[in-house]
Amino acid sequence: MKGIIGFTFVCFLIMSCSLTKPSMIQEDELLLTRKYIGNFIEYFHTEPKSFGDPHLIWIKTSLEGTYGRITAYSKTCKFQPGERLYIRRVYDQKGGVWGDWVYQIESDNDNTNYRLSQFPYADTTLVQTWF
Repeated sequence: MKGIIGFTFVCFLIMSCSLTKPSMIQEDELLLTRKYIGNFIEYFHTEPKSFGDPHLIWIKTSLEGTYGRITAYSKTCKFQPGERLYIRRVYDQKGGVWGDWVYQIESDNDNTNYRLSQFPYADTTLVQTWF
C-alpha cells in the first residue's frame, strides 16, 4: 500500500513539474522609481508668502498638458532648455524606523536634483499619483 501511495506521489510530482512553464517576473510598480516627465522649457521662482515658508520654483516641461507645472523647493534652477527631466521616488527613513517616499526632479546630464512639493499649488493632484 505504501508503495502505491509513494509511486502516485512521485508521478504527480513529475507531472506538476513538467507542466509548469518558466515564468517571466513582471516589474512591480514599487520597483518603478523613475519616470520621464518631459523636456525642460523654463522655470520661474516665487518668494515665500510669510517668514518660514519655502522658496518655490515652477518648472515647465514639454509634457505640461499631462503633468502641469511642477513645483520644487529652491530659489534657482540649473536645468538647461531641452534637457530630459525625470521624477525619482526615493524612500527616506530620516534616521528612524519608519520612512516616507520623497519625490525629486532630476536630469540625465548631471547630478542636479530638486525635491518636489507634494501638492502642485495650482492643482490638487498629489505627485505620488504620477507613479
